Amino acid sequence: MTALAAASRDTWLLFRHGFAVTMQQKVGVVFGAVQPLLFLVLFGPIFATIGTWETLVPGLIVQLGLMSTGLAGFGIVMESRFGVLERMRVTPASRLALLLGRVLNNVVTLAVQTALLLVAGFAFGLRVPLAGLLAAFVLVLLLGAGLAALSYAAALTLNEHLFAPVMTTVVVPLTLLSGAFLPMSMAPGWLNAISYVSPFRYVLEALRELFAGHYASTTVHVGAVVTVAFAGLGVAVGTRVFHRENA
Repeated sequence: MTALAAASRDTWLLFRHGFAVTMQQKVGVVFGAVQPLLFLVLFGPIFATIGTWETLVPGLIVQLGLMSTGLAGFGIVMESRFGVLERMRVTPASRLALLLGRVLNNVVTLAVQTALLLVAGFAFGLRVPLAGLLAAFVLVLLLGAGLAALSYAAALTLNEHLFAPVMTTVVVPLTLLSGAFLPMSMAPGWLNAISYVSPFRYVLEALRELFAGHYASTTVHVGAVVTVAFAGLGVAVGTRVFHRENA
């Protein structure tokens, strides 16, 4: 068996195991989408008086991605604490698969949570063309893969007691700077300028364009490039850290 085939097999096996554990905690999957759903229910009707659901829901999806996959490293912190990760390290499983199996589980979980949020959005009045919805879904899952990989890298690099405060401190301003609740064009000039440093602004603006049925705009192209680059960088960093920690 080639190294690629072995890594693919190990990734699939680890994903199946992780996803089975996740599905045993279905409440946790739903609870992970609770905060964006609350914003949708409580803030959405107010926002609808000045904007549209097609503007708000993409922001809530990005918030969901940051909260769900951005904090994925909590899982590996617990595995390390209870010796699960150490036992996996002595198996013949591909070291890359130890990362990718987890990332794939997080991406599928994010897909389920995003679908729940979209169903609620459609119930409130969201209307999106199918092509735009599918393209946006792909971007969201790529973003989630990069976020999850970076989260695992942070969890393996930081002291386990620092991971939670550091990541939660980072996620909140990134959510706000992405323009998740209001477009950053409505922010003061200095804050709007700072937000261009965040890749999540470009991703979010692309999602809003796709939700509006605009597929060939520069905003969509830039957002797609940024998303792919971010996902690639996240997986590369996660892989490097994972190999170093398993050396």
